[in-house]
Order: sequence, then C-alpha cells, then structure tokens
Amino acid sequence: MAATLTMPRLKHILLVDDDPEVSRSLANLFDSDKFRFDFLEDGGEVEPFLSSHNEVDVVMLDVNLPSLSGLEVLKQIRRSHAELPVIMISGFVSTENAMEAMREGAYEYLTKPFAIDKLIDTVNKACGFQHHPANRSPVVETPVAVDEIIGHSPEIVEIAKLIGQVSKTDAAVLIFGESGTGKELVARAIHRNSKRHNNAFLSVNCAALPETLLESELFGHEKGAFTGAYYKRIGKFEQADSGTLFLDEIGDMSLLTQAKLLRVLQEKEFERVGGNEPINVDVRIIAATNKSLVQAMKDGSFRVDLFYRLKVVSLFIPPLRERRSDIGLLIDYFREKFARQLGVDPKPVAKRALNELMKYPWPGNVRELENNVHTALVMSKNDSLEESDFPSLAETSPKVEVDLEVLQDDYTETFRQIVDPVMPKLIANSPGQIYHFLEAALERAVISSCLRQFDGNQVKTSETLGISRNTLRDRIAKYNLY
Repeated sequence: MAATLTMPRLKHILLVDDDPEVSRSLANLFDSDKFRFDFLEDGGEVEPFLSSHNEVDVVMLDVNLPSLSGLEVLKQIRRSHAELPVIMISGFVSTENAMEAMREGAYEYLTKPFAIDKLIDTVNKACGFQHHPANRSPVVETPVAVDEIIGHSPEIVEIAKLIGQVSKTDAAVLIFGESGTGKELVARAIHRNSKRHNNAFLSVNCAALPETLLESELFGHEKGAFTGAYYKRIGKFEQADSGTLFLDEIGDMSLLTQAKLLRVLQEKEFERVGGNEPINVDVRIIAATNKSLVQAMKDGSFRVDLFYRLKVVSLFIPPLRERRSDIGLLIDYFREKFARQLGVDPKPVAKRALNELMKYPWPGNVRELENNVHTALVMSKNDSLEESDFPSLAETSPKVEVDLEVLQDDYTETFRQIVDPVMPKLIANSPGQIYHFLEAALERAVISSCLRQFDGNQVKTSETLGISRNTLRDRIAKYNLY
C-alpha cells in the first residue's frame, strides 16, 4: 500500500488594512509555502469573518481603519476570540495607542516602516503562541492615561507597551533609570491603567528619610512607640490598601527596613512600630532606583530575596541623551504647559537655541529640560526663546575654536615620538603588518579615550566619531573595551 503524504497546514493570517497595496506588500514578505493570507479593508468586517473562519492563526490589524478603529476591533476580538493573537500595526507613533493596545491584550504593537526581520519573527512566534484563555490576563476596562510620557522614539514606545502589559496584572514592578528620567510618571501610568485606578496611589522617597522615620512612614506606629510618638500614626501601607505604593530610590532603604518590606510582600501583613497586632493589606508595589542593585547585592547592602520579589517585571527608562529625537516634542509639550500656567504666549524657540538644546547632554534628564523651559518662559524678554534664556545653556562654557590642521600636526609629531622607539622591534617581528598594527592601536586608543570622555555613553561616542552604533559595538568587542 502506498504511503499517503500529508502536507502541513498553512498558517492562516488575516491582514486588516484600508490600503490594499500595503496588505499585498506585507503578504509578499512571507513564504507562500508556509502562510496564506486573507485581506479586509474595513474594521466592521472583521468579526463576521472570524465567526465564519475558525482556522485563523493570527490577525494583523491596522490601528486606523474606516467604520471601526483598530483598537475597537481589538476589543471585539478579545471578547469573542480571546485566544487569538492580534498584532497591531500603525503608520504613526503614538504612546497612547501602544499602551492601550497592549493593555487590551494585543500580542504586539509594530509601527511602520517595519523592520522586516522583526515582523516575520513576530508573526512566527504568534503562530506558535499557546492559544488558551488561561494564558491571558483579564482585560481591565479603564481609560488610558499617558500622563507626561512624551516621545516617539522606539525606547518610549517600548515603555508604553510595557506599561500596557503590566497594568493588567498586580505583579510587582522594578523601574531602573537615572534621576529625572520620569520613573514616578511611569509608576503613575501603570496605576492609572490598572484595576486599582480608583484607589490610592502613594509615593515614598526612601532616600529622603532616615531609617526610623522611614519605618514609621511605611508601617505607621502606635502611640508611645518611641519618644515623640504622641499619637497613633497610620502608615503608607494601610493608606494604600487596595491601591498602589511607589517606593522611590529603593536602593537607599536600610537592611532592617528591607526585611520588614519583604515580609509584607510575602505574607501581605505587617505590624505597626510598637504594635503586635498583624494588619492585613492588599497593596501593589512599584519600586524604582537610580543605583545598580546588582552591585548593591554584591556589596551586601541589598537583599537578594527582596530584589527578586520586587523584580517580577523590570523596566528601564533610558536617559534623555539616548533618545534625543524626543527632545523637540518635550520642549513643545512643556512650552504649552507652562504658558497656560503663566498666562503667557508659548513663545517659539529660536533655531540656534533649539540646535543647542538638541546637542546638550541633559545630565538631569527630562526634569532638567522641564525646569529649563519653565525658566525660559518666565525670564524671556524677546519674541522667541534664546540660548541665554535656558539656564543649562547659559552655564555651558563657550566653545574653544580649534584649528584641526594644527592639532593634527601636533598629534602626528607626538605619535611619531611614541612610534620611533618601537619601530625596530616592529620591523623585526611584524614585517608587512606594521601599518595594520599601528592603525588598530590608534583606533583602539581613540575609541577608548572617547568612551572615557563621555562616561561610556555609546550614542555620544558614535556621533562624535562619525561611526554607526553597530560599528562602535563591533570595535568595543574587538578591542575588549567593556
């Protein structure tokens, strides 16, 4: 008897976009021996199609559709086909849409133009996704609140997507980032998009209080618990019951207080200072730090068990100097915001000032930029905001003009004096390889020096040297410049 050859089933993709040319172009990126596509142009057609075609593996859904928006279609799919992966696609960057799409259960949110490898990889992974409702967190029906998370850089879109994902759960979140990057804004956005949004969001700066006061601030105290405790105090954990508690600068918390915090996370109960009655609470913890907790654990100043209790989900906010494309948007946002508060016109930024603002490294990050725009609007006497109106630019030392030809001659002579003594050894040991040896040595020295100059900032180093980030990473690996 002849064996029957069974062909593998093609993965069925439903692509919903009001531009048929875009749909066809996307479909052409995929192997026709593995995938088959159906196309729809109207959001209102999706639900009837899915009801009559139960073999669809993945839906690729444009955000902007006629009749019914992509986000509304996503909500419909989540209600009637909860296990079906939906990849949202958009022609413009919107942190609000990205956040809402992920909060509503989208498998992924991609913006045009697509990185082809990422698009194909995402679809392949979605096709292998375990289609089971138990794997999906329940949708939280709340309004999306983006607060002041402004930007269109890929880094900010990823943060918005993560906010949407983690908002659906009660998982602890640990936010990393330099001071002034907006860690509390992210924490507030997570809370405001969660099922706890109608309850309290409270914030405690662990670096601002000594150990005894921080303990009382968090857990409260009984009357007479210590000298000066004339009244019973209700701590932040009790006040935040059923809500969210944001612990900023968690790396500055003492080991004793860390132990008490760990107990709350494990047992969901604590005792007030000076008390012996257990108090049960239901509080979501979001913590943040500008320190390396990995190093703190090595030093013994931060508990390993607490670290992993807090780091169920981790989120990194990059410094402003690494997402310079967002600076212009942030300036416009703060101009409008403070102009309304001050009752003045939102003066435009002069072109030269804007160029300098875009190049400035912003060590204080978004907070420093915000303060600069506020000050500029208050102090400006011109029709536009000039360099002198921004404190950080005004304090910058004037640039020294350098004759690069003279500088090159100086360094050529210096380099010759270094090479002359070792040239006989090079001639003896490396004939034919001298030039490449010296070229590599010079390249290594220049890259190493530039990295030190910019405190390891690869973005600034690559911009200064005029090479791509990929090239820089390749040279760092090649020369062991970690």
